[in-house]
Amino acid sequence: MFKHIFFAIFLVLIGNKYNAQCEDITLASITSPGPYSVSTLKEGIDEIRNGPDYDGATIYYPDNGVPPYSGIAIIPGYCGVELDIQDWGPFYASHGIIAITLGTNNPCADWPASRALALLDAIETVKSENTRDASPLNGKVDINSFAVSGWSMGGGGAQLAASIDPSLKAIVGLCPWLDLNGFEDSDLIHDVPVLIFTGQNDNIANSAEYGYMHYQTTPSTTEKLFFEMSNSGHDAANSPDMSSGEAGVYALSWLKTYLLEDPCYCGFLLENPLNASAYETNIECELLALTGNTNEELMLLYPNPSDKYITISLEDLQRVSYAIFNKAGKCAKSGFVSQQSNQIHIDDLVNGTYILKAGDQVYQFMKY
Repeated sequence: MFKHIFFAIFLVLIGNKYNAQCEDITLASITSPGPYSVSTLKEGIDEIRNGPDYDGATIYYPDNGVPPYSGIAIIPGYCGVELDIQDWGPFYASHGIIAITLGTNNPCADWPASRALALLDAIETVKSENTRDASPLNGKVDINSFAVSGWSMGGGGAQLAASIDPSLKAIVGLCPWLDLNGFEDSDLIHDVPVLIFTGQNDNIANSAEYGYMHYQTTPSTTEKLFFEMSNSGHDAANSPDMSSGEAGVYALSWLKTYLLEDPCYCGFLLENPLNASAYETNIECELLALTGNTNEELMLLYPNPSDKYITISLEDLQRVSYAIFNKAGKCAKSGFVSQQSNQIHIDDLVNGTYILKAGDQVYQFMKY
């Protein structure tokens, strides 16, 4: 599993010659909106699944991205409605991530535990689109790559959802709230990377008792980040435009890093936010060591040296992410290879020696 690699880029590559470089990723490129056009599927209008654990939902998806798409489910807080958190839907979709925003069955009665189940139920709805014949997402959903997010009680529910389902890849908590008298520390014991937004002036889920409590109580071995937004209240992170757009920058960078396993964005997370009254994290974005043992038992790289492309034989593996680093340790390109598309074009690289990291394997090759 990918962890702690900086100066690389991960971009879905399935039957598509789409290559990118880390230097193309800038603050401007990760603000709102993203590069993809967005369409929607709405419960009650389109034929999407009607989940029993929530009430009403909208699926936002990219029209012209590169599938398969990862996804995130987002839920509002106490007495809240879908509209409260709906700005996150088109934002994530415009950056290539399916987002389902939803309402609750009992907005003023469903506590965090119910919202956790609602989030997981919403994920099932997105997964079902992958096999629905008439769906524009048929065959385009990565059913093993999902994150959760929520505001207030919904944020508490997102944390609880990770305790229920450890296969989740990431959490984005929007001023999360849990009943301080009704939960156990064990409810927050999970290893799903969690980003916590709070508001400095939040008088409902104040930063010290709630937001920072979420950060502290989550195990030190879990990657986590705490961002208290200056002069902000309980709705501090209800839109990616909050805190002069830093809400969107940090949330998207978190999902790119942990949901999409794209290490190119990790560096943004280590920058102390300009609009933060408090900021803390335990994550590291380490440069991939260019030395290590090569292992050709699972994969084979050829030809080597090469001038135009290299081929990776995956044998039993279906799909693997890769990153190519030059001798200075800077990523030249990265993406995915699969058994159906296992060539990496290198004719755009300057001549020299490179390191390829593919899955857990490390290779050295020569471009001439």
